[in-house]
Amino acid sequence: MSKDPVPEIRGWQKAVRAFGNRSALTLFFFGFGCGLPFFLVGNTLAIWLRDADWQLGPIGLVSYLTFFYVFKFVWAPLLDSRRLPLFGRLGRRRGWLLAAQLAIAAGLAAMAVTGPAASVPLFLALAGFTALAGATQDTMVDAYRVEIAPVEMQGALAATYTLGYRIGLQLCGGALVLYLADFAGWRSGYLAMAGFALIPAVATLFAPEPALGEDFGKGARPRFVDAYVKPFAEFFRTHGWMLGLVLLAFVGLFKLPDQMLSIAGPFYLDTGFSKSDIATVSKLYGVWMGIAGAFLGGITVAAIGVRRSLLIAAIAVAISNLLFILMSMYPGQLWTFVATISGDNLSQGFAGTVLVSFLATLVDRRYTATQYALLSSLANLPGKLIGGFAGYIVEASSYTVFFVISSVSVIPTLLILAWLWNRMKPESPGARPIAEP
Repeated sequence: MSKDPVPEIRGWQKAVRAFGNRSALTLFFFGFGCGLPFFLVGNTLAIWLRDADWQLGPIGLVSYLTFFYVFKFVWAPLLDSRRLPLFGRLGRRRGWLLAAQLAIAAGLAAMAVTGPAASVPLFLALAGFTALAGATQDTMVDAYRVEIAPVEMQGALAATYTLGYRIGLQLCGGALVLYLADFAGWRSGYLAMAGFALIPAVATLFAPEPALGEDFGKGARPRFVDAYVKPFAEFFRTHGWMLGLVLLAFVGLFKLPDQMLSIAGPFYLDTGFSKSDIATVSKLYGVWMGIAGAFLGGITVAAIGVRRSLLIAAIAVAISNLLFILMSMYPGQLWTFVATISGDNLSQGFAGTVLVSFLATLVDRRYTATQYALLSSLANLPGKLIGGFAGYIVEASSYTVFFVISSVSVIPTLLILAWLWNRMKPESPGARPIAEP
């Protein structure tokens, strides 16, 4: 009889132990902390501004505040190579983490007290400060996840992180704050979110510092070249300049159709739905569709590999954007809203898992934090650039035209994937890009 099932059973036993590990629970809270501020300085903030009678054009430009998440690779080497003096006793990772988490809570509270009506420059500065702190927290959590546990536990940590992230992102930063805004006002909603932002800070105080963080600082500080240049130079040394540039372009364009939708929140309002409707369908219901898509993406990658999964994900995200046209054709009808959110969040969750799996094949573990920050930042850059002008595109044409444009924007991604197709190993579930001979 075949003995093939034995290692599989052992693998499941290891997975169960991994999920029961203390670090898995820690990553749940860290994921919650990372997800919470993202909508509060992005999609939810856009709804607040639209509710305050802002025009679509300026709202689209405000989405550029999330560029701090796009350019987090700029200061990632600094976070990698220095302790934060004020919180240095906590260690390199936890020190930066706690500082970022406290800054997020303070920024959200200040946004709540100020509001967009009192002083627009001050309010936007506070939102930018919160986004900067959120991006810093993301960078530190990515590094912490890699350093706190061995490779065989990374799947469990990623899963609990994703669950926490979705709860923070959509249930709290999306749904709950909209319910509170509808019934008690935006100030109450954002003050409540500031309180929630302290939860991961408590988790940081009780979390262990990774061994690398504890040992850091005993030797000489890395030189500028070691901290800033080597991680990026090593990426191109590994893949070659031609393939390296194409891989970066592919990563940057992969999420373009999704990232362009910076005006989705105002679109929901303009099609006749209340803030409570948006919270229930887009956030409360949508979070579970996103989680389902994420697990489906993981299963698909394991079954058919990264290469084919990338193709399915890119097409799915593009097609899901066309569902928004259905909403514009039948404004105010709940079934169209549910259908759109189902397709959009399912495809987003699927594509997100596939992209993370792909990025894992590109990163050199010697420079995980910096290279991962670079790649994840590139995954958002082009869409964010175009998304900032989304409101002006809609005002110059229509929502329907814009959603068609966002869908066909997948074409460059598919062309690059076709070029990469034979340069990726198809036999392995984690097909790794290889340089041309």
